[in-house]
Amino acid sequence: MTRRAGGRQARRAARAAPLAEAVKPVRPGHSGGQYRPFTDEGVAAVVDNAFRILEKVGFADATPHCIETCTAAGAVLGDDGRLRMPRGIVEQCLRHARRDLVLHARAPHLDLDLSGARVHFSTAGAAVQLADPENNLYRESEALDLYHTARITDTCEHIHMFQRTCVPRDIADNYSLDINTLYCCLMGTSKHVGSSWTLPEHVERSFDMLHLVAGGEAAWRARPFVSQSNCFVVPPMKFATDALECLRVAVEGGMPVLLLSAGQAGATGPALLAGTVSQAWAECLGGLVYVNAIEPGAPAILGAWPFVSDLRTGAMSGGSPEQGLLSAACAQVGNHLDLPFGTACGMSDAKFPDFQAGAERAATVLSAALSGANIVYESAGMYASLLSVCPESLLLDNDLLGGIGRATRGIEVNERTLSFAEIEQVCAGGEGHYLGSGNTLQVMQSEYVYPDFSDRNSPTVWEEMSKPVLLEQAIAKKREILAAPAPAHISEALDQEIRKRFPIFLSREAMG
Repeated sequence: MTRRAGGRQARRAARAAPLAEAVKPVRPGHSGGQYRPFTDEGVAAVVDNAFRILEKVGFADATPHCIETCTAAGAVLGDDGRLRMPRGIVEQCLRHARRDLVLHARAPHLDLDLSGARVHFSTAGAAVQLADPENNLYRESEALDLYHTARITDTCEHIHMFQRTCVPRDIADNYSLDINTLYCCLMGTSKHVGSSWTLPEHVERSFDMLHLVAGGEAAWRARPFVSQSNCFVVPPMKFATDALECLRVAVEGGMPVLLLSAGQAGATGPALLAGTVSQAWAECLGGLVYVNAIEPGAPAILGAWPFVSDLRTGAMSGGSPEQGLLSAACAQVGNHLDLPFGTACGMSDAKFPDFQAGAERAATVLSAALSGANIVYESAGMYASLLSVCPESLLLDNDLLGGIGRATRGIEVNERTLSFAEIEQVCAGGEGHYLGSGNTLQVMQSEYVYPDFSDRNSPTVWEEMSKPVLLEQAIAKKREILAAPAPAHISEALDQEIRKRFPIFLSREAMG
């Protein structure tokens, strides 16, 4: 009995040990593309329509630099002031556009390969409130909240990058806001970071910080670990001038850019979904033409993020089934064009983690992942259709994303996985079940993913454990993470140098 118990204990210890990356059941970059909401003819028609929009409608409010560089590449500035892009120059841009895009992290093993239909999950958002289930309230988000969500995300295996989740409402001026947003993200995680800027001169100053952290400009350009999320267009088909200038500075400085079109179906995009996808892709391709006119092959992610209006009220509905459908359709176009692509899914209309939140997040993110979106932004933590972020939800959503990653991976079929020899042995001469099979024990961790929080116990065991509540467990885990010593993603000496050069808002004591 002692030997048997000891063997069982050893096996349990082996199963509890960290898995080698190569045998994990879920890893970053499993290939999607299984879900295709358009027919082949449909996706071709949408692409043709996007080309037609660019050529016939064009953009209002282009900046002088955008006009100069794009007309030099073949765009046409009309008498009405709209910048139109003939199909030929868009196709030429597509021939030269960057496809072998890797988003670097400061920890190289966390780099993200965006080639093909490889799928990754990210946070994102500009929430202005924090959803605090611990105290059952909403309040304005602060710089410390942004830092805390970065720290929590840093521990979440299935959230592969950290894009800014909330706006520090306790920082008044835009320069300090942009600098501290970047700083809080970099201090909280070693994963790839996405951030946003309000003015081009703020981007220029941020490069000074990034070069310091990287160890010099050359090191930064070799492995840029921050990307710019840029709403360069105000749908429908109008450029945002400050954002265009931020885009220019980012491209010239070697920063990857997310070309973000965030129209709302039925409001700033057509109510008919195929038209919304067409407009979103026209807007993103127009941004790509500009990026490649600045620097051919500059790293860019096409961010067709059409949102959904509840047409009864006009309010955004991030948790609607149409949100998942639109995002999957946009991803199918991205795969068709073979471009690095990101979309937004998972921003529940619920106010706290509950049934509505889990159902809406699971349904929409699964659609985007199975369609092969390279990055699914907003996939964790977002509530009230992007108005708020919930730190505890990042931990719960990490479980959900692990399951979605497993579905995206699919089922491998080969002679070994078909298991004929094992079936024959068990049925014809063995125990009549597979519980003790060597194959079962061998693959129980490489074939199956297990949640950190979701409760799989029987009702009896659940009662014996005092009926644990998932949200309460997530609150306890959040406290544990934030009570631990702060991660040293940036050394104290480097942090002191940054603090000398920039108006850093948070004290080191506040950060833990």
